[in-house]
This record gives sequence, structure tokens and C-alpha cells, in this order.
Amino acid sequence: MSRPMLFEPLAIRNLTLANRIVIAPMCQYACEGGRMNDWHTIHLGQLAMSCAALLTIEATAVLPEGRITHADLGLWDDDTEAAMRPTLAAIRRWSDMPIAIQLAHAGRKASCEVPWDGGAQLPPDDARGWQTQAPSAVPQHDGEHPPHALDQDGLHRVRDAFAAAAQRAARLGINAVQIHSAHGYLLHQFLSPLSNQRGDRYGGSLENRMRFPLEVFEAVREAFPRERAVSVRVSGTDWMDGGWDIAQTIEYAKALQARGCDAIHVSSGGVHPQQRIPLGPGYQVPLARAVKQAVDIPVVAVGLITEPEHAEAIVQHGDADLIAIARGVLWDPRWPWHAAATLGASVRPPNQYLRCEPRRDRGVFAR
Repeated sequence: MSRPMLFEPLAIRNLTLANRIVIAPMCQYACEGGRMNDWHTIHLGQLAMSCAALLTIEATAVLPEGRITHADLGLWDDDTEAAMRPTLAAIRRWSDMPIAIQLAHAGRKASCEVPWDGGAQLPPDDARGWQTQAPSAVPQHDGEHPPHALDQDGLHRVRDAFAAAAQRAARLGINAVQIHSAHGYLLHQFLSPLSNQRGDRYGGSLENRMRFPLEVFEAVREAFPRERAVSVRVSGTDWMDGGWDIAQTIEYAKALQARGCDAIHVSSGGVHPQQRIPLGPGYQVPLARAVKQAVDIPVVAVGLITEPEHAEAIVQHGDADLIAIARGVLWDPRWPWHAAATLGASVRPPNQYLRCEPRRDRGVFAR
């Protein structure tokens, strides 16, 4: 039997990924003051034993006001940088899985309560809330406190904060950076005509709406070591008439590639509460396929890809180069092991786990 393509290696800049399975960033809402703690050691540590090719740290705010919730992770000062170091050291002691980090700013979707307490936006006068910022003074939901539209100084502050966080990530030895410009957060807010109503050089035309996200990308690419990869997560569509769509996504992807982007991770939605998402297995794969046909860099597909055979078909047919899993790997932290067993491939778990290989799956663990 030929080796499944899902378990073929792939080179991205200086990284050689062992297979085509990557763990997507997933917010944990477990921080105080943006600082990583022992929850992250447990959470990321178990995922680092999964035999996926890349582990991505959750959306990490580049400024305090860029957090989705008061409990979000951050990387904006010496304290937040220092708090990551013990967790990263613990993971690296036992796992050689490359680690990436997603750098983010929530824009108008910031200052929220954690999901299990309702997730509603907290007004600036709440003890755990703050004034949000966005391209335009348009709230996400009717009745919310409107964001402040970023002026030129604010734009520079955000751009420079992304670059500074990338430098901190480099000092921590993180292997790759992903810039979050999806899911209705700040950079996506600039891209979408539904949220960007500016009349200056950062609003209106597609070229203008892409300007600030591209400036952020250029700043991060300049700040992060040249030999390490920088990718971008995009929403392929707003699922709304008159919003961001796949044609615009393709132009954005081409512009990112021209500036040295190493990979595009294609998700969707998030910028408008009335979005109409056709949920179903692999519902975002056509978006990834369209981007892949337009660029020459690796493309990541994500979204309700739960079965190994489906993941294999996506990469085998050339719809995407990599598969990202998120909620699925929380449900089954050994998903790559089980995918290897299903598809007739092998993975290399920690030596401490070798003896758990079932007799029916002999050969799944490489020794």
C-alpha cells in the first residue's frame, strides 16, 4: 500500500513538517493579565504528544485591548513573555513538535466575557471591560458600546505591537508565526466592507481595505527572523451579500505571497452576526481549493474535517496541502495516531507511550 499523502512530509521555509496535520489555535480563556499559566502546560503539553506536525498556540493578543476576553493570552510586555517561557520549556523537554503562535487583535470584538459566562461584550465602565477599537465606529452587534475608529497614531501602535510580539516570539524560540486576519477580528474588520466604512486610504477600494493588514504583515515579516515562517489565517468569505468574498480573498492571498507569506490558512465568517454558514463536513474546503489554485504557497484547510479518510482525500485531490484540526483534537487528542491506524501509516509517539500500541494496529508506532 502506498504511503497516505496525509502522512507525507512538507517543507515550509526552515520547517520540515512530519505530516500534513496541524493543530489550529484554540482560545482557552484561562489567563490573568494575559499571562500563560499551568493550564497551558497541561493543555499544550498533551497536544504536543499527538504526533501532529505543528502545534499552534491560541490567538495571542498583541495589546491588552486586543484581547477577545479579559482571560485571553497576550504577548505584549516582558511579563507576558516571561510567563510563556516555562510552558515552552516543559513542552520542548519532551516533544520535538514545532510550535507556532497566532498573533491577534480582536478589534471591535474585544472586551467580552468568557464564553461559559455568556460571552457578551463588557462596556468600558465594567471592571473587566475596556474601550474597543476598530476601523470604523460600528459595533459588532446592535446595542453594543461602539468602538473608537483608529486614527493614524492608533494604526501605527497596532502595527508596531504586532511586530514587537513577533520579536518576543522569536526570543522565546517559537518556530513560526501566524497572523490572524480572519473570524471578524481587527484585520478582517479592515478587509470587509461590512465593517470598514472609512473614507481615507484604509477604506473603500479593495486595495485600500487590504492596506493595513498588509502593513501589519510586512512589519511582522521584518521583525521575525528571516529563516522562520510567517503565515496568515484568512476568512474566505463573510457568508453575507456585499461582504468579503473568495474573489477578494484570492487577491489578498496573492498580495501576501508577493510579500513573503509562507502559507495561507483558509477559514471563514465572523464579521457579521447575520452570516449564513452552510455547515457540513468540509464546508470550507472549496474556499481553500480556490486559494490554492491561485497561489504557489501551501494552503491549509480547516472546518468539520473529522474523518481521516476525508482529510486524506482533501490533500490527495490537491484541494489543500495541510489539514488543520481544532475541536476534533480536543475531543480526541490522539487523532493523528488514529488517522495513521485507519490509513495504514505510522507515527512516532514518545517512547513512554510505545507499549500502548494495540495488537490490531501493530506497525502504527514507528520505533
